[in-house]
Amino acid sequence: MTAPLVLFGAFDRHNLGDLLLAQVAQREAAPRPCLFAGLRAADLTAFGGNRVQALSGVLAAWRHDHGAAPLELLHVGGEVLDTDAWEAAVMLLPPGEAAARVAALDRAPEARLAWAAGYLGSERLAPYLLGAGDYGGVEVVADFRALGGVGLGERPAAFRAEVVAALHTARSLTVRERTTQAALAALGVAAGLAPDPVSQVAALFGDALRARPHPAGDYLAVQCAASFGDDATLAALAHALDAGGLPVVLFVAGTAPWHDDVAVLHRLAARLRVPAQVVTPATVGDACALIAAARGCVASSLHALIVADAFAVPALGIEARAGGAAKLRAYAATWGGFAVAAVETVAALAGWCRSLRGG
Repeated sequence: MTAPLVLFGAFDRHNLGDLLLAQVAQREAAPRPCLFAGLRAADLTAFGGNRVQALSGVLAAWRHDHGAAPLELLHVGGEVLDTDAWEAAVMLLPPGEAAARVAALDRAPEARLAWAAGYLGSERLAPYLLGAGDYGGVEVVADFRALGGVGLGERPAAFRAEVVAALHTARSLTVRERTTQAALAALGVAAGLAPDPVSQVAALFGDALRARPHPAGDYLAVQCAASFGDDATLAALAHALDAGGLPVVLFVAGTAPWHDDVAVLHRLAARLRVPAQVVTPATVGDACALIAAARGCVASSLHALIVADAFAVPALGIEARAGGAAKLRAYAATWGGFAVAAVETVAALAGWCRSLRGG
């Protein structure tokens, strides 16, 4: 019997892009069976995700389950090259627990690292990248696909060294934009360039997603992260969206800590003069259907923008402050598909919104 392909990524938490990356990888691997592995076990099936095992457990059981067969490990993508252990661990916590943990440890870097190591069961600084010594004697063939890491150059030397060592174990390596490619080249690592796999969502799942229920009529699909929640930013964003004149459907792209906060969307809706509703899509498929049927999409989520582009929906990336969305700007500069504007630059954002209705 063929050993399963092990898909490894940050789909052990609720985030639109990470859950879609797993779905795309599984579809492209078919008919080969896949096993989903993250940093910790989790069940995301209620959100359209998968039952995820901890990679450490998969490695521990591999020889018992599959004998001498090598473990083929596909890192499915995402912004993992610059994600440190503290960030990774907090994003796996329930939101309320995460807030308390951050409040207790945010200004204590050594305590943060110690807690993250205990929570993740690993002392790796870059936990989504494993080196040869982490495989417990199992033969592993690792492929790294369309990874992101725009902040890699700003990480400490020890973190960057760990990343380099892990990537040197790769059978294949691609990154999803030129900023990360240049950062790796500066560290002596050659990486190919490939678009984010979620760009294939319409080709792979388009018919099924178009058939899903979605809001009726013309509307603008809008998402913004919790970091947009100050009053000035929400006021500027509301002004620009009102200028567009289209009804607005506000949606969340992820409920993991440091992602979206539905309360922020309700505060934004309360400021809007155009008709507005807040929806919390039950699954990632529902979110994709909402985006695919929209007149346009305004989002701070890279993968919401990539989904919009895949369905030929005009898209605009937003950042709370000019230059704050390095990930979005790096991807747009490499592949196009959407523009990026700062919310504080109200005129540019309002002009884009007006363009959707030809005014």
